[in-house]
Amino acid sequence: MSLGLTINEQASLSALNTLAVAAHARYLVAIGSEGQLRDALRWASDRKLDTLVLGGGSNLVFAGDYDGLVLHMAIRGRRWEQASGDDAVLVLGAGENWHEAVVYAARSGYRGIENLALIPGTAGAAPVQNIGAYGVELGDTLISVTALDRSTMKSVTLTAADCELGYRDSLFKHHPGRYIILEIRLGLSRSRPLKLGYRDLQSYLADTDTASLTPLDVAEAVMAVRRRKLPDPSVLPNVGSFFKNPVIDASRFERLQSQFPDVVSYPAEQGVKLAAAWLIDQAGWKGFRSARVGIHNRQALVLINHSGGTGDDVLALAKEVRQSVQDKFGVELEMEPGIVGRR
Repeated sequence: MSLGLTINEQASLSALNTLAVAAHARYLVAIGSEGQLRDALRWASDRKLDTLVLGGGSNLVFAGDYDGLVLHMAIRGRRWEQASGDDAVLVLGAGENWHEAVVYAARSGYRGIENLALIPGTAGAAPVQNIGAYGVELGDTLISVTALDRSTMKSVTLTAADCELGYRDSLFKHHPGRYIILEIRLGLSRSRPLKLGYRDLQSYLADTDTASLTPLDVAEAVMAVRRRKLPDPSVLPNVGSFFKNPVIDASRFERLQSQFPDVVSYPAEQGVKLAAAWLIDQAGWKGFRSARVGIHNRQALVLINHSGGTGDDVLALAKEVRQSVQDKFGVELEMEPGIVGRR
């Protein structure tokens, strides 16, 4: 290994996934540069091994061990470029902690990603999921992504349009394994209007003079709201929202609303978006707990690994939740996290 790679065998992954599920990788390597990534891919190719790119491990469920090489992305670095007047571009290495980057930008006075504070994971994973919260998505500020295209083994720059971002969706989900993100570029501004329209955020800031708010004030408000509703993965292992908010067409929504007048919904580009948390709560799951896994008592979207649960335990609970929502509302829930090592 010319760049000093350390390949670990039978490496534990329990500390590298926020569900704290016990799993092992046949091989594990930390990637700190594009050169190291290329070396690691050659090493895996020579041995005919599958590879898995792992960031913060906050959006996947290990349903078993991984019989290949796990590439733990640790490419760090953040810098400002093209600063001009109120605008600047923030460049983040794929291994940068996302929340720390949000706070860094907010403290610097730049707006655009402050509503995405406290989302776990790394910068490189953010475009894959097109992370979003409190009325903001990554796609609102993403300029481009630099990635290694494994089909050509060349480094490419993909514009935001190239990334085909949608609701918790992207090009990277439709072509899994093809692109490995190296860095992302975000367009931020000191004068961009703050987005404060999300109901929980409005409630928290009800007695605040919003005209004087800084991006750091908004980030801190988002953190406070999230902490009220969402458990810290380091205390209660979880992957955040386990299900997407389903989108249905208007006519179907009218029928559902006639039967359930209190159904929580939001406008969406292709119909009406339903609050998955409300559906799960109404199906009786909020606060549920079995011997090892359960559902958070303040946020029904969050599945918890209480006591040494396996990935199969978590997935079995998710299956029951999905079936009960389907039975009660005729609505199918889609899981957000990916599944790795399914037996």
